Amino acid sequence: MSLAFTSGESVSEYLDRYERNELLRFLTCGSVDDGKSTLIGRLLHDTGRLYDDHLKALEVESRVHGTQGGALDLALVVDGLKAEREQGITIDVAWRYFATARRSFIIADCPGHEQYTRNMATGASHCQLAITLIDARNGVSTQTRRHAFIASLLGIRHVVAAVNKMDLVAWGEGRFREIEREFLDYCARLGIADPIAVPVSALTGENIVTRGSHTPWYSGAPVLELLESVAVDRPAADASFRMPVQYVIRPTLEFRGFAGTIASGSVKAGDRVRILPSGRETRVRRIARSHEDGGDLTIAVAPQSVVLTFEDEVDCSRGDVVSCLGGSGDALVAQTFEADLVWMDESMLTAGQTFLLKVGTRVTPARIVRVRHRVDVDTLEPQVTDTLALNDIGRVEFETEQAIAFDPYRRIHGTGSIILIDRLTNATAAAGMIRTGDASDAHARKAHWQTEAAPTIHPPVGQSLVTAKVRAERWRQKPIAILLYGSSGSGKTMRAFDLERGLWQQGHAVVVLDGQMLRAGLSRDLSFTDEERSENLRRASEMARILLDQGLIVILSMVAPSPEARALASDLIGAERVVMIDCGESDSPDAGALLRMVSAKIR
Repeated sequence: MSLAFTSGESVSEYLDRYERNELLRFLTCGSVDDGKSTLIGRLLHDTGRLYDDHLKALEVESRVHGTQGGALDLALVVDGLKAEREQGITIDVAWRYFATARRSFIIADCPGHEQYTRNMATGASHCQLAITLIDARNGVSTQTRRHAFIASLLGIRHVVAAVNKMDLVAWGEGRFREIEREFLDYCARLGIADPIAVPVSALTGENIVTRGSHTPWYSGAPVLELLESVAVDRPAADASFRMPVQYVIRPTLEFRGFAGTIASGSVKAGDRVRILPSGRETRVRRIARSHEDGGDLTIAVAPQSVVLTFEDEVDCSRGDVVSCLGGSGDALVAQTFEADLVWMDESMLTAGQTFLLKVGTRVTPARIVRVRHRVDVDTLEPQVTDTLALNDIGRVEFETEQAIAFDPYRRIHGTGSIILIDRLTNATAAAGMIRTGDASDAHARKAHWQTEAAPTIHPPVGQSLVTAKVRAERWRQKPIAILLYGSSGSGKTMRAFDLERGLWQQGHAVVVLDGQMLRAGLSRDLSFTDEERSENLRRASEMARILLDQGLIVILSMVAPSPEARALASDLIGAERVVMIDCGESDSPDAGALLRMVSAKIR
């Protein structure tokens, strides 16, 4: 439904209703020629947002550049560049605006070609929802996965998979369910909550604005209804205040204000704040509208642009971050940190290179300490490497020339996003999301394996009225944990599931806890450093201990990077209840020998 006049409504009432409409920013992404531009054109056309003169011009362009045999080609609504129309592909991000009676929208039509992945990452950084187009004939592609992965890195929580061109597969429910299952499984591994799949035809308009007649087996909503009803993320009421300082304003000798856009939280006159990275504390005197007194704001909230004045003459300049004391935590201050990077340059990224790094309003020289890994977007497995190529996504460790203030990206986007700038060409070489700072820094979070003594005796079952003896009689087995550990590619996961199948066929109650599976949920906040791999093992060990107390056999497939981490895992589970196998050793037991060994231990 378009945003039209209602009965008896005046122009001023209409404009007021339009201004109060909730705003949703979303993007369309996917592979080349999956129908992204056509879907947006269909949304605009079927909601009445294409005016007569625009339609007439579109008819002319369709006869010249269109792909529909002279019929109206709605993809041309957003393919505005001459090269785009000639080649029939989207090159740059195209922004379009429209509104319905329920919500206003800003749309980013992102390129599908791998060459323009950098443009997609730029467009996605501003959005709250992603529509991923999937050609029903081709299914989920590597580029589809890459775009979904980038969306998850950027913290986009809402993803709609529009399975397009369903008319070309005879609206087959089986084909749709196959694609839906594959894509939703991939999103679950990324930690994206509640993704939705919709069978559509952007060309005919089926299930775009209105429900179609060819999909009686689909009970969900059309795309527009999903866009109108999805819950828009709102800033948390107790979010920590952050304002990167953009300018110092001094129109007179008596006035010194600090201008910037609030990245997170809120601030009031009288609030005590800290200037980072120096750590100097003061109070907010005014939230000024002008250098003269009067008419000031009593409170300012994200994403307002404001001018603050302070009670003290503090040293504060462009690039500093103003942070309120208290709340849910201060920003981190460090010179070393890790970030997930989308590499956008034709030349390779290698350790030792230097760039200008921009975070908030601060620009400082930074050095690449090392490339930790590159992520295979198909399997989500980290691959050990010391370089990143164009469009690669990987984890990189940085060292900056001076201490900077920042937050992990998933906590506060505005102070957790970075770009790398080539010092010679001034071109953007990469965009990134900060993961965490140096753990040795006073502001950084503690290491995951705490220094306090770990428990050495596993706790009893508790108050359960079902004893361990009764459980053993029921399951006819002795509960035991088998930790299969080793580096990526050592075969531990395959051995774990082979062992599970063998024990299951023998009639045993058995479960696998795989490190990568845990990262889709319980451990989705962890990276792939040795410390965080150890934390993943600790969490798995806690779960294993509980499952063993229920009488089950537990197989753990984990990297388990250090002897110390494995020793702590043994203490948590109980040394008498765990067997550890190094899958990286040449003499480690094969599948058959492993099954025979475990079978003997659980009798």
